[in-house]
Amino acid sequence: MNVKDKVVEIIAEQAVLEPSDVKMDHTLEDLGIDSLGLVESIFAIEEAFDISVPFNANDPSESDFDISSVAKIVEGVERLVAEQHA
Repeated sequence: MNVKDKVVEIIAEQAVLEPSDVKMDHTLEDLGIDSLGLVESIFAIEEAFDISVPFNANDPSESDFDISSVAKIVEGVERLVAEQHA
């Protein structure tokens, strides 16, 4: 399973949706994921990929990790995975 599919699966699980219902241009808000769901998603992503996401749960806008859309989250995870395996 590639990074994109796994991230979408994690986000879909949080949103109680099928992965096919999660589109790359969706925001987490579009999917009904609240701040707690976001934090749980980040933890699940970190665990799934054995990475540490530079995410500030208290102030997501101050984070280096872009959570503005599913696509941005996938990009961020792909970058972190690539850096870890470099």
